[in-house]
Amino acid sequence: MHSLERIDRYRLERRLGGGAFGTVWLAHDDDLEALVAVKVLAENWAHRLDVRERFLSEARLLRRAGSSRVVQVYDIGELPDGRPYFVMEYADGGTLADHLTDGPLPVAEALRLTASAARAAAALHDAGIVHRDIKPSNVLLRTAPDGSTRLLLADLGLAKSLAQASGLTMAAGSAGYAPPEQTEPGTGIDARADVYSLGALGYHLVTGTVPAPPGRVQPPDRLRPDLPSEARRVLLRAMEPDRERRWPAADAFADALDRLADDIAAPLGPPPAPVAGGPRRRRRGILLLALAAAAVGGGAAFTTTLLLDRTAAADVTVKDTSGRIQAAVPASWGRELRDAGWDPKSLGLPSGHEPALSVADDLSDWQDLGSHVNGAFIGLSEHGDLAAKVRALAHSGCHYEGSRDYRGTTWQGRIRTWNDCGGGKGSVAEAALAPADGAGTDVYVQVRQDGGSDRTDRILDSLRITG
Repeated sequence: MHSLERIDRYRLERRLGGGAFGTVWLAHDDDLEALVAVKVLAENWAHRLDVRERFLSEARLLRRAGSSRVVQVYDIGELPDGRPYFVMEYADGGTLADHLTDGPLPVAEALRLTASAARAAAALHDAGIVHRDIKPSNVLLRTAPDGSTRLLLADLGLAKSLAQASGLTMAAGSAGYAPPEQTEPGTGIDARADVYSLGALGYHLVTGTVPAPPGRVQPPDRLRPDLPSEARRVLLRAMEPDRERRWPAADAFADALDRLADDIAAPLGPPPAPVAGGPRRRRRGILLLALAAAAVGGGAAFTTTLLLDRTAAADVTVKDTSGRIQAAVPASWGRELRDAGWDPKSLGLPSGHEPALSVADDLSDWQDLGSHVNGAFIGLSEHGDLAAKVRALAHSGCHYEGSRDYRGTTWQGRIRTWNDCGGGKGSVAEAALAPADGAGTDVYVQVRQDGGSDRTDRILDSLRITG
């Protein structure tokens, strides 16, 4: 390159990354006043016509995909020294590999991201392209104008048309993500090769570990004990060594992941509207609780899994996966915890993934207001009028008792209560809480109780939100 400062109208700002065959730069398009990514063929490969053609083929395939789920190519050109380059959209959110540096992701978030990657792969397949190298570093995140994040598949350096792929004889792919047919020359591949890689991607996101070679993959719940058994089944089906036993297509895998993520992340609040095709089953999580008595002392709190001795402590302190939510509930309630977050859209608020937890003596019956359940749901809400949405809630089959003000040291709001749910002793208390000092995040709380003294204020008094 004659200059490291500019390529045609693109002003280079910094190096984003690179591999054996090329370097990617962050650049500024001075004409359109926009940031872009520019990929340039490496100088040491400039004389190889086959490598040059492979480089240009990536740009053509990205352009051919024509999907908002795949990195877009804007321009293509050639440097004065004859090396080709192409210009792509810039993903400011980094890669999924960047998001794994602190360990595995919350389960529901990991499944949704994998589903988005699967839908991006399905867009490639619809365009007659198989990726052959789906892995965290090739999945990019870009911030949309509305503040949401868009997932993009990138790096089609190993991609081929499906017509060509059926006769491939060369091994390709990355260790841990490549299916057997990509590592055994002469077998040919189809779209199900990407399904395997997508399963490996999801495995990595939920466990924080690159999976072992095909046929020797350790069940993910051994590395992530709170992983629901259905998530294990869905991921391992994608990673079947025999492609005839995998999900038949990437979009079928995505559908299964989205349904499962909905089940895990759904708020255990107001009963959901009926869904076509019948009710969805709720999955149980695994409980890791720090006993309040140990936590208060400032020492190392010990943990217990699943069932607690009801006489061990008056209260147990629970936290969500993000570590932002902490509250204390009666020890007898602390048998099961689901802590992967929720989507406030279920209350009519803007859609998103926010921290949340649900803790109860039996989460499987939470949606049945007539069941004998004691527990609490706590979810953060960053946008919209939470108080108005909670005022509009109603619970058929329960008697509305009325509302009252709650003014604690940390929180204030209004508590609305229903009782005699399902003809039994069950009650439901709901509150939209705002910080007492006027600064911070709003919180939605629902408390279910099956008789006995009212614990609502006690739980609200213990609630702490950080970050």
